Amino acid sequence: MPGEDLDTRVRLAAFECLLELVQLHGDVLPAGALRRGFDFHGTQVALKGVQGIFKPAILPDLPLSITTAPPDPLRPAPYDDGFNSDGSVLLYRYRGTNPRHHENVGLRRAMELRRPLVYFHGVLKGEYFAAWPVYVVGDEPGALRFNVAVDDAHYVSTGLGTVVSEGAEEARREYITVTTRQRLHQRSFRIRVLRAYRDRCALCRLRHQQLLDAAHIIPDPDPLGDPLVNNGLALCKLHHAAFDQNFLGIRPDFTVEVRQDILEERDGPMLIHGLQEFHERRILVPRRFEEQPRLDLVGERYRRFRVSAPG
Repeated sequence: MPGEDLDTRVRLAAFECLLELVQLHGDVLPAGALRRGFDFHGTQVALKGVQGIFKPAILPDLPLSITTAPPDPLRPAPYDDGFNSDGSVLLYRYRGTNPRHHENVGLRRAMELRRPLVYFHGVLKGEYFAAWPVYVVGDEPGALRFNVAVDDAHYVSTGLGTVVSEGAEEARREYITVTTRQRLHQRSFRIRVLRAYRDRCALCRLRHQQLLDAAHIIPDPDPLGDPLVNNGLALCKLHHAAFDQNFLGIRPDFTVEVRQDILEERDGPMLIHGLQEFHERRILVPRRFEEQPRLDLVGERYRRFRVSAPG
């Protein structure tokens, strides 16, 4: 647009690049594509770098993106570590412990100038969920963190220097941040569970990823329903529905139990081969012990299955 400064034009080009990458890869993006970035009038501009607060060379003062590193699979961290209790604000840690570190200063300056950034959340090594535009809306030096809110990309085109703290705008960003958190939860949980089960249904071993779901052992709204791999099962859509509707349960020894009335029903080969023949079979579990279903969660879900059985 005429009159736009370099910083504005680079940010808008970055957002256009991200739209194209999401169309190509979905909303979890490979690190290689983010490092390659986009061509800006003959200059290659990366979208993220090694450090969490990233400023490409083409931008003299302000960062373009912030990144949360993927969790260590040996020490899985709860998803909500990066958000406040109601999910309306992303809590982003300073670089180090010095509020005057130049990267923290740059992010603070982006807040003062109300500049939009990109947020990358590491789902797995080399795979990142992207949210944009995000704004730094608060600074907490005592807690060594910034407060960040996600906004609707539509509002970026109306001007990059808009006020971020007035009522209607603040409410909109809180709502969008909450829904972004939910999407991140869903995408992260799905990718981690399917990867742990090597993209196979735990019951029938179906390998087509498009037909697989990440099923919670204890449902999401439940206080025990943490979005962690050890509370998940990779199930094809048929077996996910059957598990959720208590047509079948899984014992703590990882053996499938089909409900008695379903075993006695006569409804053709689909019922026989889709459900009945899995009675008393063991499910597939991940190779890594820490990714295998927690026995206490499996036991609690099996108890609920037994209670739900007709008669």
